[in-house]
Amino acid sequence: MQSKPTTIKEIARILNISPSSVSRGLHDHPSIGAVTREKIKQLAKSLNYEPNNAAILFQKGKTYTIGVILPELSEHFFSTAISAIEDEALKKNYTVIFAQSHDNYEQEVKLVEKMKNQRVDGLLVSISKDTSKFDHFEKLNSFNIPVVFFDRIPPFKNVHYVACSLESATVKAVNYLLKKGHRSIGMINGPNTLYASDERKDGYMQAITFNRLKVDPSLIINCDLTEQGTIEAANQFLNHKRRPTAIVAFNDYVALFLIKYFKKLNVIDEFDVVSYANLPIISYLDHTPVASVEQYPYLQGQKAANILLDLINSPNAETQAYYNTIVESDLIINNVEE
Repeated sequence: MQSKPTTIKEIARILNISPSSVSRGLHDHPSIGAVTREKIKQLAKSLNYEPNNAAILFQKGKTYTIGVILPELSEHFFSTAISAIEDEALKKNYTVIFAQSHDNYEQEVKLVEKMKNQRVDGLLVSISKDTSKFDHFEKLNSFNIPVVFFDRIPPFKNVHYVACSLESATVKAVNYLLKKGHRSIGMINGPNTLYASDERKDGYMQAITFNRLKVDPSLIINCDLTEQGTIEAANQFLNHKRRPTAIVAFNDYVALFLIKYFKKLNVIDEFDVVSYANLPIISYLDHTPVASVEQYPYLQGQKAANILLDLINSPNAETQAYYNTIVESDLIINNVEE
């Protein structure tokens, strides 16, 4: 049966000195003589003493833990971002706790509460597709827990965030399709609750207008990002009076749902598809999006983690201006020479 862990008080009793002297000796405090320090360390080693990290962290007012809440860990974008977050946290001796909202607002609210109860020092968040209220994040202010959003961010500036330039990315995507000769271009957008959906829509309309074409709002269809939602949007395009010859899909997963459905109907060769995220898997498919927007998830995760760690360790975090960091995107052309 394993004995109880050795404590500082036990070492102090054996050496007939005060517990505070033992603590200072273990930390090489100059007020403790070299001989006494060596006795303390030797005894601590022989008794397999290990410091009580929980108590030490409590005294410092930190847990050296950051929380991360994201929609789906299984998505390549988020798993790549997590690698960056872990890498940056490790450099500063921080532990990372991950949780998934599964794109559900109620789940996200519960997870924020759990992270607070775990006494995380800060929180990194990519919001769910259903999130339209942000009270659960604002409540963290009273607990001095800073929050940095990344990728999927709230639709306002008075928060810390890192995101990709989706509006300019969409302009690039639509311009590429126009350059290929398409004049009727559809868009399968995400839910209206997502700020990223607005950015895509704005970029789409900007590119169409700049090229002196008429914007047809019925060619922009919002969906819930599921396979069934994608199929419903696809059917609307197939039956549209201005049936598009190219479609901009919200992300690579929506693009894959779309391509799968068009292959089933044997109409895949009638459409060019452009998507976002540039998943590595698309390069192995026999039918791929003609182009995909690279959103640099590792860089987003890296920047978001560093901002959060700066906020945690800054004595004047509350008076600092908000970090609004934009990562420039690139349009990656698949199997096509520009």
